[in-house]
Amino acid sequence: MRENLLSTPEGVRDIYGTECENKHLVLNKIENVLHLYGNKDIETPTFEYFGIFNSDKGSAPSNEMYKFFDRENNTLVLRPDFTPSVARCVAKYFADEELPIRLCYKGKTFSSNERHHGKLSEITQIGSELINDDSSAADAETIACVIDSLKACGLNDFMIEIGEVDYFKGIIEDAGIDEDTENTIRDFIQIKNFFGLSEYLQRLDIDENIKNSLNSMSALFGGPEILDKAAESTDNARALEAIERMKKVYTALSYYEYTDYVSFDLSMINGYDYYTGIVFSGYTYKTGNPIVKGGRYNNLLSQFGKDAPSIGFSIYVDELMNAISRQKIDLGSNNKSALIIYTIENQQSAVLLAKRLRTTGWIAQLIRKSKRHTGDEYMDYSDTYDAGKVYILSDSETVRIISADRSVDEEKSIKDLDI
Repeated sequence: MRENLLSTPEGVRDIYGTECENKHLVLNKIENVLHLYGNKDIETPTFEYFGIFNSDKGSAPSNEMYKFFDRENNTLVLRPDFTPSVARCVAKYFADEELPIRLCYKGKTFSSNERHHGKLSEITQIGSELINDDSSAADAETIACVIDSLKACGLNDFMIEIGEVDYFKGIIEDAGIDEDTENTIRDFIQIKNFFGLSEYLQRLDIDENIKNSLNSMSALFGGPEILDKAAESTDNARALEAIERMKKVYTALSYYEYTDYVSFDLSMINGYDYYTGIVFSGYTYKTGNPIVKGGRYNNLLSQFGKDAPSIGFSIYVDELMNAISRQKIDLGSNNKSALIIYTIENQQSAVLLAKRLRTTGWIAQLIRKSKRHTGDEYMDYSDTYDAGKVYILSDSETVRIISADRSVDEEKSIKDLDI
């Protein structure tokens, strides 16, 4: 029984200490970037009606949602995705706004994964949505915001892969095939099983040029040069328009001087039903999963009653933290932290010293000395909790100061301290 009380369910975990502090620091760094781009904060409920996230909205499958019922027997779900919630809010509170709306959020999403897959069921996300702007400039701005957010966290070695679902949709619309066949082709491309795709296409009665266009998607990844190759492999107007759109986005990103952080992958069509144009994912080394996903979803808000083009992204903070930790990136956490050790006779002086430190931005922890613990134990404690300085009150007027690296060990008058 006691073991069950101390453990957490599969898919969730506790974080504390330095790990928790670093996570909050990363969230603050990203949030600052989002605000610099003009995004305004929005908070949506942790749980909403099931209809907000059903399959028509492009969220998680029903069997991956945490569902429960209220007293009126309405089906509620813990949000698996932020974007439908934000879309609902925009349709409700910005129904008549036609100029761009920039909103940002942070919080937890929930997904009921299969057991023993090692995936988290409770995921921290932070991201933004840009609504009422259908331009390639908005696409580029969104990707630039992602790049700035990752750079703010100390990442330098990462890549944003860009795709365009309209390229695939354009090619497939000329094939004259049924929905099941289209879905099978899409599934082969999504999992990058191009050998299986080639065999499957051979059995279909469709134009050879379309087969060649679909098969060529296996090689359409890399730098901007692959956009011309993609244009040569099809004559579909919708697909060609998608290529031109990506070229405009790349040009705009060159103005940001961020082309070194982007590549293209025309086989990236994940979220096919959800997205309507450009899609992207961010990757870095020492983590096998994307640290960010995003794209354009021009049809979603219309399902809530507002016809508005939109683009957004979500950063998967837990994956990002894995990368930061494994790459040993120094987040520059606040080292202005002090531990003040005192006896009951010197309590007033200790409290006044703590107040002085806190008014200048120092974290000040007060610990009344106990006979049960030695001086070395208190110094070990200061190391565990990253105290930059230790102040040991000798009496009500004198303090011993020890630096974290032990290079400073001196006594001073409390009133003469330079804080």
